[in-house]
Amino acid sequence: MRPDYFKTTLLRANINDSLDELRRLCGDTADLNVMEVTVCSVKCAVVTIEGLVSTSAMADLVFQPLMELKFCTEPREIFDFLTQKSLLSTQRLTVNSYAELVRFLFSGFCAVLIDGFTKAVVFGVQGFEKRSITTPDSEQTVRGAQDSFNEIIRNNLALVRLRMKTPQLRFEMLQCGKLSQTDVCIMYLADRADAKMVQQVRARLKEIQLDTVLSSGYVEPFVDKAYRKSFFSSVMTTQRPDMTCLRLNEGRICVLVDGSPFCLVCPSLFIDSFQTMDDYCTKPYYATFIRWLKYFAFLLAVGLPGLYLALVMFHPEAFTLKLLLNLYVSEEATPFPLAVEMTLLVIMFEIMREAGIRLPKSVGGAVSIVGGLIVGDAAVKSGLISVPLLIVVGITATSAFVIPQLDQQISVLRLVFILAGSTAGLFGIAVCSVLFTANVCAMNEMSVSYLAPVLPFDKARAGSALFRRSFYTYAAKQETVGDNCETNNE
Repeated sequence: MRPDYFKTTLLRANINDSLDELRRLCGDTADLNVMEVTVCSVKCAVVTIEGLVSTSAMADLVFQPLMELKFCTEPREIFDFLTQKSLLSTQRLTVNSYAELVRFLFSGFCAVLIDGFTKAVVFGVQGFEKRSITTPDSEQTVRGAQDSFNEIIRNNLALVRLRMKTPQLRFEMLQCGKLSQTDVCIMYLADRADAKMVQQVRARLKEIQLDTVLSSGYVEPFVDKAYRKSFFSSVMTTQRPDMTCLRLNEGRICVLVDGSPFCLVCPSLFIDSFQTMDDYCTKPYYATFIRWLKYFAFLLAVGLPGLYLALVMFHPEAFTLKLLLNLYVSEEATPFPLAVEMTLLVIMFEIMREAGIRLPKSVGGAVSIVGGLIVGDAAVKSGLISVPLLIVVGITATSAFVIPQLDQQISVLRLVFILAGSTAGLFGIAVCSVLFTANVCAMNEMSVSYLAPVLPFDKARAGSALFRRSFYTYAAKQETVGDNCETNNE
């Protein structure tokens, strides 16, 4: 069978030939249900995929109207009844090729084929099992909304539409994956998003040549052209519908993938990782304090272990004499060099953190108890690890939990700074900092700097990176709430 045969073959006029061809194309798969029936002396067939449709919806919307149909003698009359003279389903389409027919069948539609007609009518009667809308797992808030996206793209679109009732909100549906034919939706506000950006995202999604697209992670490298060159990503993910609406309001473009509970937001900025919905639910002064706290936590999570090694090994004069003697006594009792000890401790922490993530929630808490209390306490008492080093790693690990959006980058950068600090002291820390800053400054996805609005400096919006202004200020100046970058149409 030619690779393009499936896409170009049209439905047959003879219903028996059409059904035989459909069975052959699907390989007589066990979940293909074909129900043949005679309606007003015309042979018809209702085709579904087992487990993807609601039997009660089919009985009310398809079976009963067809059985009550009278005074039809021609296939055209039945086709007109299904497409023009009845309201059987909110999702009603006509298809004339096997490629379209199979795609709708595998999406939970039922198809009605009519003998003597080269078109089929498909109705949306989806009824497959799905996860209910629950609280977000990765982006916890205190006063923000407590609902999150799930794996069904239509449900996710509805959650966004409920919050953004403007007709300027546009949804564009595409299919990605040669075999999976996964639905991918582009979301944007037509009066705020830049038209060139929308066209770029649309073109990049159409260029995807993967066989299957099973989650948003499959799509992200194609949307972010600097994915392989930059340490950070200019495409962020969110599980929250309210955060998605906030980014849409700023003129960003969001991408939803069927089967994934995470939404891609592009272009994203560095400061986006330090902002949450709770920032807009609390007093401005407290939100500003928390925002500064997160920046400080990021510096601790990335640089504290490396800085500690650099000062102890190369610049001990930075410590007071009493503190230096305490550090000397603690390290003298351990069998490993300080750099090896720090590296092993950080790697062990990453192992325990990964185990806590992958294990079931009922067991994951036990990893923290075993790792933090039993293993950590035993390692200190046995002299394998010094107490000051354990304190440094503990502060570093806790600080990393404050910015979950950057946990991947923090984990690797921490090891890089440890290597630099243990081999070249403060000079190595400085070199790594310069290289890291240069890499971040070079990110310019879709003509938007990753460090915007700080670099290049935008006086009108730079304050949002460090401060959360009052809503009265946004209303008085008629600005967009949370507007971090300029992506609006001119």
